[in-house]
Amino acid sequence: MDCQVRLAVFDDLDFVSQDGYATRRFILRKIEEGEVFMVEKDEEPIGYLRMEYLWGTEPYIALIRILEPHRRQGAGRALLDHIVQDLQESGNAVLYSSSQADEPQPQEWHRHMGFEECGIINGINEGGVGEIFFRKTL
Repeated sequence: MDCQVRLAVFDDLDFVSQDGYATRRFILRKIEEGEVFMVEKDEEPIGYLRMEYLWGTEPYIALIRILEPHRRQGAGRALLDHIVQDLQESGNAVLYSSSQADEPQPQEWHRHMGFEECGIINGINEGGVGEIFFRKTL
């Protein structure tokens, strides 16, 4: 897939807010901080990635979302590659991410992208579902 990755801007707020996991105000702050990345195909948004920093220092993929018709075509890899390059240039050595324990496809994506399982928090999600954490050495 031929896609482009860029930082999100204010005009992307509606698209990035559609997942419902965070408030628009929070997402706007993340956009202003340069912690939301867009992936586009033919200049149309098809996905995004939102970063967090654990303890204020450790990069963590809080959310990566690719619209259904564009999954398994390289958009997620393009976002990840872009983030990895930025983090390496900033001197980071590790990237963290996670997936709910009942989500086998996202877990497989992480492993396919070179992440290794590094822990779990049991019962943290709705319904008592655990969260599996992953680490990728950069």
